[in-house]
Amino acid sequence: MPKTGTEPMALTALKVKNAKPGRHVDGRGLCLLVKPSGARTWVLRMQKGGRRRDYGLGSALDVSLAEARDAAAALRRQVREGVDPVAERRKARKVVPSFETAARDCYEALKEGWKNKRHANWISSFENHVFSMVGTRPVDQVDSAAVVEVLSPIWLEIPDTARRVLQRIGAVLDFAHIKGWLPGEVSLRSVRKGLPRQVDKGGHLEAMPYADVPALMQKLAAASPTTGRDALRFTIYNAVRSNETRFAVWTEFDLDKAIWTIPGERMKAGETHVVPLSAPAVALLRKRWKERTSDTGLVFSNDGEKPISDMTMTKLLRDDGIRGVTVHGFRSAFTDWSSERTRFPKEVADKALAHKLPNKVEAAYRRTDFFEKRRNLMARWAEYLDRTPAQTNKGRDAAATASEPIPLRAAA
Repeated sequence: MPKTGTEPMALTALKVKNAKPGRHVDGRGLCLLVKPSGARTWVLRMQKGGRRRDYGLGSALDVSLAEARDAAAALRRQVREGVDPVAERRKARKVVPSFETAARDCYEALKEGWKNKRHANWISSFENHVFSMVGTRPVDQVDSAAVVEVLSPIWLEIPDTARRVLQRIGAVLDFAHIKGWLPGEVSLRSVRKGLPRQVDKGGHLEAMPYADVPALMQKLAAASPTTGRDALRFTIYNAVRSNETRFAVWTEFDLDKAIWTIPGERMKAGETHVVPLSAPAVALLRKRWKERTSDTGLVFSNDGEKPISDMTMTKLLRDDGIRGVTVHGFRSAFTDWSSERTRFPKEVADKALAHKLPNKVEAAYRRTDFFEKRRNLMARWAEYLDRTPAQTNKGRDAAATASEPIPLRAAA
């Protein structure tokens, strides 16, 4: 005689606990399957449209008898309403990507909205500092503890980069939450509590004394040429920011006129900056032009497409035993040299550094860009940088006995 929907259930919690291997029927298609190994699994068997199908409801170790009955009732209701539970489960089951995949997807989704290309390349900071440690982990498993692990090696060594990496990881996790890969938003506010306190240096970046820069330039020029060494020498010759060098493309240069025009979207102040190139800077560019892979690609790149890392130039200094000095600090060395060793007005050096005047009224009236004076200044700076150690030491002795700053050559 067929079973009815009102028949009593056969299983009890005790029977479930002591069940032997085999199939144990509770009622209305709900069964407990016990394997010879002792593993217990709930299964609901239903038939619809002449087709029989088994639906797994989970392990009896995690799902109680009462919970299995509730789940079975819910499934039966879905089938009566014409819903396919298997298809619904398949839709709900999303594959969680790795952190690297999520980061690259986030980068592609956001980069078009970045006005400044210096920030648009933040994927390189992940390639340098993050992917090797947590890149293969599912993004939903990258928590605060994992972020602390990533940041610990660089938190004090390169604090500015480390803070940017922390912000960017937060952006990736927010993106993953929006995509449904994370069940809830992840807060990284506790990360800093797991890291040592970064010492505030008052916003000043460590600079090499200008008297020591020529020796460094001689060493860089004598070493085996690399893209990183060329980039560092070029950055120092022009007293520019490292990112202005890293993202420079060939179309920005007029080598015949010795001019480099940096578009406003790549400048910190957002204004186009025209750099008069010294003879050594032009010679360096002509050498790289002969080795280029593209007439329009990146100048300081091995393939013309991917810029060198923001740590490449800094690593050259560290490998040479130079600690604490930053690439940005060579701009300060240039400023000190110009102030102490030449008679060029401060305004000319400031314009060479593309500094924006804080006084808006003064900026409105000062229309000149001192281009010719800057060309003379940068030529004198290049002459100073290319001095031999003997010439540099002689210049030090002369400066020590002088009663006023000694110009390398009269200002234009």
